[in-house]
Amino acid sequence: MSTSTRLPSILLVGCGKMGGAMLDGWLACGLPPSAVIDRHRDTLPAPHVLVPSLGDLPASFQPDVIVLAVKPQKADAVLETLARRFARATLLSVMAGRSIASLSRVYSQAATDTAPVFIRAMPNTPSTLGAGMTGLYASPDATPEQKQHCDSLMRAVGQTVWVDTEQQIDAVTGISGSGPAYVFLLAELLEKAGVEQGLPQATARTLARATLYGAGQMLHSLPTDAAELRRNVTSPGGTTAEALGVLMASDAWPASTSQAVAAAVRRAGELAG
Repeated sequence: MSTSTRLPSILLVGCGKMGGAMLDGWLACGLPPSAVIDRHRDTLPAPHVLVPSLGDLPASFQPDVIVLAVKPQKADAVLETLARRFARATLLSVMAGRSIASLSRVYSQAATDTAPVFIRAMPNTPSTLGAGMTGLYASPDATPEQKQHCDSLMRAVGQTVWVDTEQQIDAVTGISGSGPAYVFLLAELLEKAGVEQGLPQATARTLARATLYGAGQMLHSLPTDAAELRRNVTSPGGTTAEALGVLMASDAWPASTSQAVAAAVRRAGELAG
């Protein structure tokens, strides 16, 4: 999804699956001259700079936003190095399970005269296709301009929502961050059920995937409540009603979905420390 707002220049630290997906979206939307630190990516189009380490950056380079897309367990070493180079910075973290308090503590201990602003983002893997969903939370000292910079970056790869408390980022993780896996599981199970009912696997896969795609398009395009869309498909006494009678039993989807999301939210909180 493109954005009409000018993107900020960035320093992207880490260019794995999520970092790479976001970078591709940003490049397509006219990213200003920026830099990427990554030891595994081979090329980056001019005028952008690809370097293997922070020490290889041009001395004059000063990004609008530093995007942290490294593994959480590597974050401390990265932050300590960044703090010595960028005293006053806007840092956008897309790492799960690292609170702003923990990130700020590492940054400040490395250079006591720093004044960084941290913003957390929880994107999801459809960002690869420009169809991502990202929840964002900003520390109280973030300026409107800093928030706009980060919002513009994440809207370049999908949609954004802002939450009022950092704890709510854990809920975002449980719904949209982990959510694609729930949908993929449903596709997997529908395909398996189709084979069990005598369909060739290729046919069952096409039916499952196309059905999820079409239903998703309706949810995305229509203002109608999801419950109403479900009722519109369900004729009394028909085949859909028979299937939903199983899926909507008290010990089936209503309970297991809430339990699954709660488990993801709980784990996100544990990882944040």
